[in-house]
Amino acid sequence: MNLRGIVAVSGRPGLFKLVGQNKVGYILESLDAQKTKIVANITNTKLASLEDITVYGEDEEIKLADIFAKISAKGSTPDLKGDLRAYFLEVAPGHDQEKVYASDMKKIITWYNLLKDLPLFTEETPETPGTPAEVKLSEEKSASDKKPKASGAKASASAKATTKTSAPAKKASMTSKKGV
Repeated sequence: MNLRGIVAVSGRPGLFKLVGQNKVGYILESLDAQKTKIVANITNTKLASLEDITVYGEDEEIKLADIFAKISAKGSTPDLKGDLRAYFLEVAPGHDQEKVYASDMKKIITWYNLLKDLPLFTEETPETPGTPAEVKLSEEKSASDKKPKASGAKASASAKATTKTSAPAKKASMTSKKGV
């Protein structure tokens, strides 16, 4: 199953295909019938590639593609208004039941229902890195994963300060210029 280039956008329902990139952000096309195109601003929009999404597991994390494959093999999906825990235990055995909420299960089943009829659902994942926008998105995701969590802002500010090559700042005057 080829999930490359399919992203979920924070604050927007549904899934989107990554089409390209411009100066402002990523150009996305919705996977629904309208095929609307939007520009997701780089600075304030979070994108999550379905290829990189995992579900909390008791031993190790479970890839979303593996869960989709098991749902596909099962053949049918349950009603979203009912209890999904028993169904999710079948398609994602070993998931952490305390960390995976009902809303997460509903979202995964909704995503599956959106993707199951698309041709990319049955094709294999290519070994090539993808479009330039997809490569940049994965590089930004890996760079954000490598950032230190606790003192990220302080570390980047001190890194900027140590690379400065300009003259030192002048000493501030504590007296008033009005002639006190």
